[in-house]
Parts: sequence; C-alpha cells; structure tokens
Amino acid sequence: MGDDDAAARLRAACELFDVGVALRQARLRRENPDLSDDEIEAAIVRWLHDRPGAEFGDYPGPPSTRRISVEGK
Repeated sequence: MGDDDAAARLRAACELFDVGVALRQARLRRENPDLSDDEIEAAIVRWLHDRPGAEFGDYPGPPSTRRISVEGK
C-alpha cells in the first residue's frame, strides 16, 4: 500500500465522518425544531461521546488492550 492510497483512504474516512455528523445534525433539527444552535452542538457532542451500543467503538466484543507503538518513540 502506498502513502497516496493510505492518505486517500484517510481523507475518505474523514469525509464520511463529516457527512455522518451533518446527517445527525439534520435529524436533530428536524425532530427538535425549537433547539438552538448551541443545544444542537451539545447534543452532537453527547452523541459522539456516548453512543448507546457502541461505547467502546463499533466492533463487537471487548475493547482491545493492544498498544500501537510509533517508530522512533
């Protein structure tokens, strides 16, 4: 895998994350039209930090205890 491929995949993942946040914001606004922008932002932060059913990430099972080492550190 080349650096360009890895960079492209990372960019795609970041773009998908942004799309997911935008979709969640749109849903919150549609379901709660009386909420202010600050309340929507607070709801997004809560959603990102505490997603029911995915507290440890989206992969099923217990969280990994593996540590990733970085070369030179």
